Amino acid sequence: MTHKKKWLVFAPSGLLVIGFGACLIQWATAKKAGGAPTPEWVAAGTVALGVFNAGICLFGRGVAENVLYQLREKDSGASPGSTIPQAAPDAGLPG
Repeated sequence: MTHKKKWLVFAPSGLLVIGFGACLIQWATAKKAGGAPTPEWVAAGTVALGVFNAGICLFGRGVAENVLYQLREKDSGASPGSTIPQAAPDAGLPG
């Protein structure tokens, strides 16, 4: 799968999972406010935060794939005889 396809899959799915996780967090909060037993709302909150964090990870992967896609497009767009200037290996290092 190309970086562009991965980006177009991971970023939107990450946003959906983040939204679902936020809804689950509210659900767990409502359980606590409703007087549910502690183990019940703690378990619900733990699952909710896990789903929310999974969404953040998916979205982050989408961002990373977007950067890789843009870098590949930039490299393929360069003319055949051109070179990309690179810093010396020790540039910016003290001593």
